[in-house]
Amino acid sequence: MRKHSFFTIGLTLLILTLSACGKNPAVVRDTEAEVTEIREAAAPEQEADTEEETEAPAFPETEKPAESEPVKDSEPEEYDYPSFNGEPSVQINGNKPLFTEDQMVPESFEEYSDLDDLGRCGAAFACVGQDLMPTEERGSIGEVHPSGWQVAKYDGIEGNYLYNRCHLIAYSLTAENANEKNLITGTSYMNREGMNPYEILVANYVRDTGNHVLYRVTPIFEEDNLIASGVTMEAQSIEDDEICFYVYCFNVQPGITIDYATGDTSGPEYTGQSEETKSETEEVVIPEGTTYVLNTNTQKFHYPECDSVREMNANNRLPVTMTREECIEAGYSPCGNCKP
Repeated sequence: MRKHSFFTIGLTLLILTLSACGKNPAVVRDTEAEVTEIREAAAPEQEADTEEETEAPAFPETEKPAESEPVKDSEPEEYDYPSFNGEPSVQINGNKPLFTEDQMVPESFEEYSDLDDLGRCGAAFACVGQDLMPTEERGSIGEVHPSGWQVAKYDGIEGNYLYNRCHLIAYSLTAENANEKNLITGTSYMNREGMNPYEILVANYVRDTGNHVLYRVTPIFEEDNLIASGVTMEAQSIEDDEICFYVYCFNVQPGITIDYATGDTSGPEYTGQSEETKSETEEVVIPEGTTYVLNTNTQKFHYPECDSVREMNANNRLPVTMTREECIEAGYSPCGNCKP
């Protein structure tokens, strides 16, 4: 029987992660600048029963990185993880992924485990290269119902929806969307604050360098639970050592109690006052220098003056200084109204 609990990590740990793997300080500074630009962007609202999963970034602030676990030579059969203490993820195995030398080949591929008898996902494994990354707009994933899936809304969660259809390997990396072997029931917190910073790190690296990253995400289920306790994320760049991490992300939502056996939950009663309703009367302020505004829910990009920018949910509105080509490479398509 595996033992599973939860882990912790934040933005500072991302930088520590890169340093531990020998990342060039100049690249670390670039990463910090990118994180600073998008940290304050609000997370997207998840239309849990009909809309596609959204994976906009939200980076937790931390004063002290979580300590990593001792190095293990192979994947542990039993691993007693520290309990969740307020951060979304933690380094494990000394931050060293478990890939073997014969796997370190710069050839793109992707593999997804078959669902088990309970309909649960297994490990998703890929060598991420530019040729696997999306070239078209992402479609709906509302037809997929991962193990333990329920529609649950609570106050205190941005967008109010607790559960996301959470990609094991992000769409931005392999363009896999409505693949039931790649979607688990994950909390908004794990999706945005646990996994997304690492997904962005890998996507930016592959897009900028043209290199490959060996990448594996494994959902951790305790016994017959339908909801994973968390996921492990491993990554190693093949042509260099710029990317190197092995972390565990907690499938938790602060303030919400989850029955991992069934997916049932309890928490602050949903009053119907969504973040969208609260922001309707707020003035829309677009920072100076913004080139485009991304809608992280619809995956569209707009000119800052587009009427759609004023109408979109503030949680989904993300001003950026990216070029048109960079927006498209990131998986966004141009607005049909303002035609950027």
